[in-house]
Amino acid sequence: MTFLPLLILCCLLALAVWNDVRTRRIPNALVFGGAVLGLLFNGALPAGDGLFVQVFGGIGIWQALAGLAVGLLLLLPMYAMRALGAGDVKLMAMLGTFTGPGDVAGITLLTLLAGGVLALVVAGFNGRLKPMLYNTWHLIKYSMLRSLAGEVPKMEAPATPSGRLPYAVAIAAGAAPYLAVGAATGRNLFF
Repeated sequence: MTFLPLLILCCLLALAVWNDVRTRRIPNALVFGGAVLGLLFNGALPAGDGLFVQVFGGIGIWQALAGLAVGLLLLLPMYAMRALGAGDVKLMAMLGTFTGPGDVAGITLLTLLAGGVLALVVAGFNGRLKPMLYNTWHLIKYSMLRSLAGEVPKMEAPATPSGRLPYAVAIAAGAAPYLAVGAATGRNLFF
């Protein structure tokens, strides 16, 4: 039973990556079904420290819901700026139902780092590294200038889009160290 949640979450992440790479979409059925499974595991299993660590057990329905909320809220600003799709935000929320609020925050940080690396790799592979760096420079420059002028810094869509990323790859890469350390050592990576 201890490997069942890990196996299911890995399968869900693999399906999300496969769909995102192929179609640039993450199906709602996948993330909503996964969120329900995360809530069921954490609510139905005897109390423990988490699904991927020792002492194995559920963190409770309220902690799983808090993980969903934190996962959703951490990536929602990037969705509002149109940097991520809604499926990416929902996938992180689904992860939160399995891990809880503290760990999904750490996974989000690792995901953002992996997303930066992914963006550089994809832009370089597609020959769009120069427009991406140009866009980044202008976003930072104009945001800083607005701050210095006393305005609220805001991010606007770049004049030359540099492409869309299958961000489920970054989310899976961000979750991988947490899942690997939890499965191998029986301890949480962040919490």
